[in-house]
Amino acid sequence: MADAMAGARDGMTVLLGGFGSVGQPNQLVDGLIETGVRDLVVVANNAGGGRTGLALLMELGRVRRIICSFPRSSNSTVFEELYRAGKIELEIVPQGTMAERMRAAGAGVGAFFTPTSVGTKLAEGKEVREIGGKLQVLEYALRGDIALVEAWQADRWGNLVFNKSGRNFNPVMATAADCTIVQTQHIVELGALDPETIVTPGIFVDRVLHVPYGVPAT
Repeated sequence: MADAMAGARDGMTVLLGGFGSVGQPNQLVDGLIETGVRDLVVVANNAGGGRTGLALLMELGRVRRIICSFPRSSNSTVFEELYRAGKIELEIVPQGTMAERMRAAGAGVGAFFTPTSVGTKLAEGKEVREIGGKLQVLEYALRGDIALVEAWQADRWGNLVFNKSGRNFNPVMATAADCTIVQTQHIVELGALDPETIVTPGIFVDRVLHVPYGVPAT
């Protein structure tokens, strides 16, 4: 884990896979916590739940800003406490827009226009154009310094297979960071994966850590 987290530094932007608790690489988050890094910007679908994983990272005061689609949930106690106290910044991004911003970063696209958020507070201060008869908002690509991803299967080259809803944001985040770190539930030999099942090619992955299914996070 220490090797996987080598190079982690204060002020990084961290792309954190998962949809709620599904597909979230909590053991990698624990490893990030162990490095002691602070002042992080975290991009995730939601703002954590309970007091593990992302919620623990925030509770320890390591996160300066969170970019997410759903900051509030039934157990987002830590985030709500920090936000009310003015101890964390929040940027809300519509879910599809957030995914497309990272997909754009992975594809080398600098920005794009979308009709999502036109006429709302989320569009305030952003460029708006009429394209194809519709008003559209300019959104910029969203890139991370590191991406923390969970996969179902991987080989040592970083070819990744995901299991059902565990796929969620993980593949798009894997393409959009300078360094992509993967925890995988199963590790297989080179050539064992059916190429038709590989969602993320190893060219996008820098480090692979085997975390067998059932190993709990702290």
